[in-house]
Amino acid sequence: MSRVLPPGNPESLTEWRHGLPELTGSMAVVREVQIADAASLFAMLTTEEVARFISSPPATIDDFKRFILAMHRKRAEGRFACFAIQPIGLDDAVGVIQVREVEPDFGTAEWGFAIGSPFWGTGIFPDAAALVMEFVFGTLGVHRLEARAAAVNPRGNRALRKIGATCEGNLRRSFRKNGQALDQNLWAILDSDWFQSEHRARGNRPYGS
Repeated sequence: MSRVLPPGNPESLTEWRHGLPELTGSMAVVREVQIADAASLFAMLTTEEVARFISSPPATIDDFKRFILAMHRKRAEGRFACFAIQPIGLDDAVGVIQVREVEPDFGTAEWGFAIGSPFWGTGIFPDAAALVMEFVFGTLGVHRLEARAAAVNPRGNRALRKIGATCEGNLRRSFRKNGQALDQNLWAILDSDWFQSEHRARGNRPYGS
């Protein structure tokens, strides 16, 4: 099993490009998304209630497989990380958390997430998000982690607030969905915010911290 490496460890700069770590929280495991996840992710993420406020997910299981292979290529290039969310005790992935490089060497990164509606409100997402943030700030060395959520998506905005993000502004008509241009809220978490946050204090710490 891969591990999250402590900040400043030279290995952390390149090791993740060969495969993302598998990280375990109190309710969820986050790990690299795999081809075998295509069917379960298709079932979970293409429903109307999930897909309503996110970029359109792949339309078929085969499209999900192609998407997953593309994520592996981008991870190997050091530009992208795509984690599957797997509840402890289950074999299937029920959601994803994606992180992409915005500035060189991940000075700034943007993340997005989607999880199947049967798992909304269960606490699995905050648990998984904390694991990914530990990786993002502790291993990738991200300084600023941004997220965008449609202003008309109260659940997504509440989820970001609950995990410690700060809403910094409104991006007018910045997201197109089903022929409509929707406003988005811009959220951010800084590395200093995370390392001092109560959310981190409650979660698992990385190897060496």
